[in-house]
Amino acid sequence: MLVNFTGKVYIIGPARMNCDDSSSFCSLVMNITSATSTFIGNQLDLLYLRWVWSLVYPAILTVFILPSMILILLYFSAFLLYIYQRRENVYNLLHETIEQRDPWAGGRYLISLVWDAHGYIWHGYEVKGLENLPDEGRCLIIYYHGAIPLDIYYLVARTILVRGRLIHCVGDRFLEKVPGWKVILEAFDITPGTISSCIQILSEDNILSISPGGVREAQFSDHNYQLMWGKRAGFAKVAIGANAPVVPMFTENLREAFRTVSWPQKLWVTLYEKLRFPCAPIYGGFPVKLRAHLGKPIYHKPGETPEELAERTREALDNLIQQNQKLPGNILRALIARVYENPKRD
Repeated sequence: MLVNFTGKVYIIGPARMNCDDSSSFCSLVMNITSATSTFIGNQLDLLYLRWVWSLVYPAILTVFILPSMILILLYFSAFLLYIYQRRENVYNLLHETIEQRDPWAGGRYLISLVWDAHGYIWHGYEVKGLENLPDEGRCLIIYYHGAIPLDIYYLVARTILVRGRLIHCVGDRFLEKVPGWKVILEAFDITPGTISSCIQILSEDNILSISPGGVREAQFSDHNYQLMWGKRAGFAKVAIGANAPVVPMFTENLREAFRTVSWPQKLWVTLYEKLRFPCAPIYGGFPVKLRAHLGKPIYHKPGETPEELAERTREALDNLIQQNQKLPGNILRALIARVYENPKRD
């Protein structure tokens, strides 16, 4: 402190410097605290967003992305067939390659290559008992219907590539109402099918596939793999009328690849009964192991009724399920089977 002759007092030296330093230090601390708080807050926000994303991403993946891949592949198939239908030079090239008269043969072969590659890469798809399908002549395949019948797509592709034969399919009428799918139904001969039309197809020495459970089984069966045929015996009438053997088919882990949302099941059943359209949401697309099993042919016995043949077929298909599927189905186990097989397996 300094007092001059006029009596005024001035504060100089360390005392004034301490005051200024104290103010600067407080400001610095406040700035650091504010910046730290902002940084921590931003980090917490990021951590929270990452946590939310880790919860939401699997749902987005299984409900939207993976099922959409199948839908995209179907539309891609339709796109290729449209191009093939309108490009004569492409048709001639493929036609000469496979030497067939069917105008759709080359397109089917091309699409089969795509689907067979998808099945092999994504699901390690295999077929056991392919020898039970005849090289020539008629045959009726009866199969369990998954939430999405991937197995019949893959089997059709594999049979075209390996045997050079087309499996004609009976599909639900709603398929005709799906935009852009008409060309696929035409090329692969997928029809709603009546008893008389199915008999006609088999009478021409073709292979025909039918799922007696149909859309109802696809929508409302679950990982216990229940057959939901009710009292349906139309397929047995077809087999008897065409004098065709019946080959049961089941694909392991089919319900683990895609599943339907079962809750609230009463709502989905009500909507299906009124609209006759699959309304239950589907999720999945998991790369589980898929292995199709074709059972021994079942022949109609003299004097056997369609109901009796239907019951024998049901028992044979149920046996395939019991022998080749661990019940209830489990997605994790099916994923492990994709990369590791039990060496004790038959």
